[in-house]
Amino acid sequence: MLYSLLSRSPAKSRNLPNLRPKRVSRVLLDGPPGRKIGLANRLGGLPRLPVAITRQAPISIRRLRRVELPADTIELARFLIGKIVVRELPGARLSGRIVETEAYPPRDPAAHHFRGPTPRNRSMFLGRGYAYVYFSYGNHFMLNVSAEAPGIGGGVLIRALEPLEGIEQMEGHRKTTRLLDLTRGPGRLASALRIDRSLDGTDLCALGPLWLGAITRPRRPAPALLLGKSKRIGITRAAYRLLRFYARDSPFVSGPRNLRS
Repeated sequence: MLYSLLSRSPAKSRNLPNLRPKRVSRVLLDGPPGRKIGLANRLGGLPRLPVAITRQAPISIRRLRRVELPADTIELARFLIGKIVVRELPGARLSGRIVETEAYPPRDPAAHHFRGPTPRNRSMFLGRGYAYVYFSYGNHFMLNVSAEAPGIGGGVLIRALEPLEGIEQMEGHRKTTRLLDLTRGPGRLASALRIDRSLDGTDLCALGPLWLGAITRPRRPAPALLLGKSKRIGITRAAYRLLRFYARDSPFVSGPRNLRS
């Protein structure tokens, strides 16, 4: 049937449907699993073909060992840039690459631990590699990593992530499909990964619902990491100290433009 239609003379085929494809779908081959760009349009009068979705194996991530974590708050804040936060949920794993941190070392008047341990901040005194989660301004949760020896207060605030796994779940948690708005900022990333006070005190170097890792088999060679630093955001005490660290080329870094260049 199709051959007979195509073999007609131009005069007889004027009213036939246009059989040329309007647009071909493109699949994002090296992005997160299942992400695609565009959709295949109907080809003239032919039935719409199924849209192919590229499936990729889960990202290979190993858990960080506590011995790998620098025993110094400022050094830990630098070290964590490029590492992975992994959130285990029933039936799904969410993860993101850390692109922005802030250090709150011992004797820092801007830190929650400045006046000593309390029931609220006790996780900052557990030793390095534990989660300290607090509720900020009655609005959102913030994820920190304890950073010093047991009994000494110190913490690193995780300010922003580059989403890697579980992006559809993050979109549902954040009620947006804009990739840059999923985990850019400490409140957003906590919302996207479902982080709350129930995770306070979690050992981030052990099996559990929240842990720190590093990619073991990258899908492509990682570019050299350009580390930037600036003053911290949203504080008034010791605001002059350059204790915020970030990946300079990442669009997922939060804060004003003059603190991202």
